[in-house]
Amino acid sequence: MFEPTMLAVVVDGRWRPGIGDPTVMGWVTVAAYLVAAIGCLRAAWHEPLPDGTTRAQPTPFWLVLAGLMVALGINKQLDLQSLVTQVGRDVIEALGLYRQRRMLQAGFILAVALVCAGALAAFLWAARLMLHRRWPALLGMLFILGFVVIRAASFHHVDAFLGARLGGLKWNWILELGGISAVGLAAFRAEETR
Repeated sequence: MFEPTMLAVVVDGRWRPGIGDPTVMGWVTVAAYLVAAIGCLRAAWHEPLPDGTTRAQPTPFWLVLAGLMVALGINKQLDLQSLVTQVGRDVIEALGLYRQRRMLQAGFILAVALVCAGALAAFLWAARLMLHRRWPALLGMLFILGFVVIRAASFHHVDAFLGARLGGLKWNWILELGGISAVGLAAFRAEETR
């Protein structure tokens, strides 16, 4: 049954409305995405132009990052990748391709990796004139995109890696929160470089 406080959850391998990650770290991650989005919005309007003058229009680089941070924050609790996985599994079973699922899964992971690499290349191109100010945000996006690719793999040994700890911190926290922090800090510093 749907409860108003719930967003999404996976029950018995099926996506259902509910909280995707109800842990303290899950909510901290959502908050971090939203704070980073606010920083990106501020940077879109307040980052000076390459010649140091005031910007008349927002920069698309920071606007796109703000949108991504909001979307990723929402996805953190909606767990849409689980819904996509479920739909994909249902389609593969309906088409009678379940025996080829490993090959299809590898193709999907490759496609996600290529999309992430393309997105990173697009970000590099968009940041080319201000790379000296924006490289930490690009590095943060590399961490986040890497995390997305690793999560898309969803193999047992990959999940074990993400759950493993380094100095008390899980690798998934390090990758995701590290990337979010780099984007957010770069965004908030963008207006300081006047």
